[in-house]
Amino acid sequence: MASLFKLNAPPLLLFLLLLLSAGAGAESPPECSKTGGGCRNKAVAMKFKLIAVASILVTSMIGVCLPLFSRAVPALRPDKDLFAVVKAFASGVILATGYMHVLPDSIASLSSDCLPESPWRRFPFSTFVAMLSAIATLMVDSFSMSYYRKHYLLRVGDGDGDGERVRNGAHQILGHVGHENGKMEEGFSDKGSELLRRRVVAQVLELGIVVHSVVIGLSMGASDNPCTIRPLIAAICFHQLFEGMGLGGCILQAEYGVKMRAMMVFFFSFTTPFGIALGICLSNIYSENSPTALIVVGLLDACSAGLLNYMALVDILAADFMGPKLQAGVKLQIWAYFAVLLGAGAMSVMAMWA
Repeated sequence: MASLFKLNAPPLLLFLLLLLSAGAGAESPPECSKTGGGCRNKAVAMKFKLIAVASILVTSMIGVCLPLFSRAVPALRPDKDLFAVVKAFASGVILATGYMHVLPDSIASLSSDCLPESPWRRFPFSTFVAMLSAIATLMVDSFSMSYYRKHYLLRVGDGDGDGERVRNGAHQILGHVGHENGKMEEGFSDKGSELLRRRVVAQVLELGIVVHSVVIGLSMGASDNPCTIRPLIAAICFHQLFEGMGLGGCILQAEYGVKMRAMMVFFFSFTTPFGIALGICLSNIYSENSPTALIVVGLLDACSAGLLNYMALVDILAADFMGPKLQAGVKLQIWAYFAVLLGAGAMSVMAMWA
């Protein structure tokens, strides 16, 4: 399971590119072809796009890397209260991203006047696909844990490197050597299950983020409207910074090796700039209002929304708030809830511009 993201990420990105470019040459209806009003300046828009690529790349890398280097700062280590509060804030950002940004974008695309009324405006496809996406994410969680129980312990018993890390963690939790074998096996199994769950959370969360990042980057890169791009830069930088902190916290708790961490940081940091670059290349032929583009982008956003909402609520927030650390103290729970509301509120305000 640790290699799931490594194996599937390149084919996934290729598949996304094929889908998104499918609508590049499609012509939109005459009443849908005009966008941007009087604020269209290709030269000025290109300057803003280049600024966006650099600034989004830097803020993305800072956001996702901060938790990974938190072990050097004692107050930000995963076992400290401050880490739980910061992660709660970032989780609120991820939750609001799904509900306040991605899902409304999907609804706007699939209910556009540029699409035929039947079936797109007669059935709520956005919320339906988001619901199916959430169920599919639950299936990934469930089947992954079943896979672990059948195969992962066998690898551990054969001396697998990840297994040794889990075994050492179990020894630390159980304490001194005086525990009997039954307790050792029980603690070892629980530790392994928790480690695998955290790895699945990190990989599936990144999958949802990557899908939306490519879509929003493509839209910005294809636009020649500087009045739209200018506020988007600040909004997306804020979004990437704190969403990256949430993802980075999940990657840190998954206890990946350096190679896997670097790969996940790379994909998170470069997908939005890559989407912008792709949009620039396709700006002469890509029509964001063509029926094909609207359908593809709308369905991808709906899938991403369902995934992000499920991951934020179930695998991150519920797991943390029902876990032993936050359950041990009401005061820490209150601070964490305040952080969630603050992150969700700040990201909701950003919906006015992006």
